[in-house]
Amino acid sequence: MARDIPHIPGHVAVIMDGNGRWARSRGFPRLEGHRRGAARAREVVEWAADAGVRCISLFAFSTENWARPPREVRGLMSLLATMLPREVPAMNENGVRLRVLGAVEALPERARRVLDEALEATRGNERIDLVLCLNYGGRQEILAGVRNACREAMRADDPDAVLAALDAVNFRQWLWCADLPEVDLLIRTGGERRISNFYLWDAAYAELFFSDRYWPDFSREDFLAALDDYARRERRFGRTSEQVRKAR
Repeated sequence: MARDIPHIPGHVAVIMDGNGRWARSRGFPRLEGHRRGAARAREVVEWAADAGVRCISLFAFSTENWARPPREVRGLMSLLATMLPREVPAMNENGVRLRVLGAVEALPERARRVLDEALEATRGNERIDLVLCLNYGGRQEILAGVRNACREAMRADDPDAVLAALDAVNFRQWLWCADLPEVDLLIRTGGERRISNFYLWDAAYAELFFSDRYWPDFSREDFLAALDDYARRERRFGRTSEQVRKAR
């Protein structure tokens, strides 16, 4: 990287917004914007790994994205199935382990197959985890966690005891993200100022960084600026500044 940045976030989550608007502003079809966005995603993962980030999540397809025009949805699924296998050699070379978060069983069969193959091919890599959030929604993840906890209670000899012991710490074991680190920094490009149902549980104390850049234009310097901004934040988690300084 161009410079040392203290206090690197362990887990960076990114809402890659603006592909369609980027394409429209240049007279391209929307799918071309998604192609350019996929190429930028590859670079951002490399920048994150170089900076020392251990986990990066990319919001690739939300539960709400099914409402987009069918042609665009088909194009996105085809893009995933076509581009992901091409990325596996570079992922292995750079130590990138692929993870997937979301209700992927609803994806087309071809997309599921290439995901399974990429997961298997990269599972031994340890430099950085790349989490593709596909058919993912934060509300849906929390509902899935509630269902999982209820099923466990129903199987128990004392369901009331199981539910009484449920708190914010052990509830997380029932979520899709249970084996991931909590989000430290959430970046959204494209100029919008919302998190759009992304990591609602795990981003509860995340630092938020909003960029006006469309995702295909999001540069290395933009990414470094987000890390710089994070490094200047004081993360108190409900404590006072004085308590935080004493704990250092």
